[in-house]
Amino acid sequence: CEDSRIEKVSSGMDCGAGLRVVTGGRTAYAYTNELTMSAMLELADAAKQASAGGPIVPGKTIDLTRRRPRVDFHIEKAPEAVSTDRKADLVLRANKAAGAVDPRIRQTTVMYRESRQQVLIANSDGVLAEDERLYLTAFVQVVAADGGVVQTGYDAVGGLIGMELFDATSFESVAESAARRAVMMLSARKAPAGRMPVVLSSAAGGTMIHEAVGHGLEADLAQSGLSVYSGKRGQPIASPLITVVDDATLPGKRGSFRFDDEGSDAERTVLVDRGVLATFMYDRLTAMKDNARSTGNGRRESYKHRPIPRMTNTMIVPGQSDPAEILRSTPSGLFVKKMGGGQVNTVNGDFVFEVSEGYLIENGAIGEPVRGATLIGNGPQVLMSIDRVGSDLGYSIGTCGKDGQGSPVSDAQPTLRIPEIVVGGEVA
Repeated sequence: CEDSRIEKVSSGMDCGAGLRVVTGGRTAYAYTNELTMSAMLELADAAKQASAGGPIVPGKTIDLTRRRPRVDFHIEKAPEAVSTDRKADLVLRANKAAGAVDPRIRQTTVMYRESRQQVLIANSDGVLAEDERLYLTAFVQVVAADGGVVQTGYDAVGGLIGMELFDATSFESVAESAARRAVMMLSARKAPAGRMPVVLSSAAGGTMIHEAVGHGLEADLAQSGLSVYSGKRGQPIASPLITVVDDATLPGKRGSFRFDDEGSDAERTVLVDRGVLATFMYDRLTAMKDNARSTGNGRRESYKHRPIPRMTNTMIVPGQSDPAEILRSTPSGLFVKKMGGGQVNTVNGDFVFEVSEGYLIENGAIGEPVRGATLIGNGPQVLMSIDRVGSDLGYSIGTCGKDGQGSPVSDAQPTLRIPEIVVGGEVA
């Protein structure tokens, strides 16, 4: 929906199969979108040819055993049971709610999306695993303008969940949140520049944990020397206040599943334990290289893609500090209510992240809104310096891109205080 009109309603189905062959350290992958016996035999031949040069392995008969999932998820309200007209009404109401926030709203884009994945995995170890994943996502982007100033606001909800999502959070409230953010930033002053304390709200989103920490803990990057955390297992890489977990077993979260895309069970994996690097996120191939076991992080976008180590629901575990007290004990600095996008160099950990909603901290309280702020720092250094971890926890959702593949994820963090970091702004 855009500007009070339903622009497009679309649906479709895609199906196929992929085959991975691993022989003597060589890996080949091929896929087909035809689920016929002849197409499957051609697929096997293509994978065999692609892996030519590896050791010859005699054929064998494999007895497949269906695995029972350790976790299960229940969808209360299947989207298929709700009419398209009803879903369109949700979108139109959200659009109207955003526009009603302020007359300076110039454009509103509303999207509702649902998808259902049925996944069947079989391997030469005799594993047969089946998973069904229902993803529902709703997001709103708003553009507000006043004179020559133009600002945007964005908000989204979703997960491995049905229409019960809107019982907890109405689509209208999501739209109003995005609109208020855009309007708030119209009157914001230019952000100051320099070194200062920064308090990250639990609602800030997962940019910090996902980009500055998470990708560097994916085993393929670590094994290739493309991670600042390569070779540091068992070493301190963060403040003792920091514990980082990747957990695919959480009900309703966007990165959850019963089995990963190699048939391994979903797991809760402690990556950083009170500041010490405990392990990496492994799929089966990277686990073999490190003489480890898969952590259930072998994921792929579809049958057209090979599995690689990916995050699921990644979070910094809540601490003991009262979030309000963290703010009160910070006389001045920057309060980040919402993070935007950014860039990170996984090799050395350097990053630049945008702040989409930020405020000055004045005498331990939230002050004026500011715009144009960026956080400039180094992942390991920032993790080491964090001196307060709140008892709260806020989630954000997204689609993580890596090697041309998109994977549904969520990220979470409590309120965090960084005693000093470089803030890029327009006022020195």
